[in-house]
Amino acid sequence: MPPGRPGRPPPRQNAVGGFAPQESHTKWANVGAQYPMDSEQLQRLLTVQMPYGKYQGRCIADLPGHYLMWMAREGFPRGDLGRLLALMYELDHNGLAHLLEPLRR
Repeated sequence: MPPGRPGRPPPRQNAVGGFAPQESHTKWANVGAQYPMDSEQLQRLLTVQMPYGKYQGRCIADLPGHYLMWMAREGFPRGDLGRLLALMYELDHNGLAHLLEPLRR
């Protein structure tokens, strides 16, 4: 261990010499494991409306990606609304929002 930092391991470095991402950058890496996707939850993305804020009254599935990303950074609200927002964020972030199209019909 480097001098002056007793009891703490040195920071990890990546291949280009920068520091590896800390836990805060990867906190949403396993959201899918916490909130398993099922058809009922996907259908709810199309029916549940945002209850407050700039996009009040808009379906969760129709929220813009930049807003979902902002919510992910700031922290999703607790409860059912937070779970739905986290699910929509994952779909949008991974380019899977088109999977909701058959459910819109």
